Amino acid sequence: MAGRSSRTAHTVAVLMGGPSAEHEVSLSSGRGCADALRVAGYQVVEIALGRDESASLPARLAEARPDVVFNALHGRMGEDGRVQGLLEWLGYRYTHSGVLSSALAMDKTRAKQVYRECGLPVVDSVIAPRDEVRARHVLPPPYVVKPNDEGSSVGVYIVHQGDAPPALSDDMPAQVMVESYAPGRELTVSVMGDRALAVTEIVTDGWYDYAAKYSAGGSRHVVPAQIPAEITAACLDHALRAHRALGCAGLSRTDFRWDEARGPAGLVLLETNTQPGMTPTSLSPEQAAHVGISFPELCRWIVEDALCRD
Repeated sequence: MAGRSSRTAHTVAVLMGGPSAEHEVSLSSGRGCADALRVAGYQVVEIALGRDESASLPARLAEARPDVVFNALHGRMGEDGRVQGLLEWLGYRYTHSGVLSSALAMDKTRAKQVYRECGLPVVDSVIAPRDEVRARHVLPPPYVVKPNDEGSSVGVYIVHQGDAPPALSDDMPAQVMVESYAPGRELTVSVMGDRALAVTEIVTDGWYDYAAKYSAGGSRHVVPAQIPAEITAACLDHALRAHRALGCAGLSRTDFRWDEARGPAGLVLLETNTQPGMTPTSLSPEQAAHVGISFPELCRWIVEDALCRD
């Protein structure tokens, strides 16, 4: 595999589905990317994994014999370093970030440690047992409770002033992240290699949860965000610095909250996604289109970027 160039890479295996809470989103991302890659001229093999079919992946890849694997898996297995390690062990080139950067970005606590060391602004947080969070306020309200290693706003609870401790679902992990609530506007920036593309503001009637992200009409995306130039510049800078600090490759997306009443001091980095959604309502394809890159061109770039790495 290592000796092949992009000139001979005609077959792309698109991985989708998998065991995470974002299974359906991954299927949507993968099918959209597979269609775009066909438009871009590749031969495409779709590998849709059921929730309990991860063990079949090596055999299915051996049958497909791809030149590169397009990773459209989300959440556990897909963006936590596990499938990346498997693909490296099997000898396949693959898209997006590698083992370490994927694992770092997926672990919100460790990613925050990296951000702090780079001087990037984050809010305070702790890891606490689920049962303790149910019983008492482990941080002063308002705060947010969420899994430390899931994405797409899966399992997010917001606790306001005057609320009782949250009645966390039994589906939540035994240890959860409790994070000081960051008020303000929801902003996000996609990074494509060494280029921060644009700032999008996400406008919703309430919390930007799973439904708002993936349901038609669940949110409105304003690109470019109508914010001061200094905040735009700071978002672009912080997203690129986060991408580099975590060692990301290919495409990533970093999310922010901005409290405009506090000016530049109100900008807070929330997290970096190493496997940004690629569904019809997703943010990264919109930002690419804003700077003149079509969806097939974006998918082609992601594949070629993977093939050009050592």
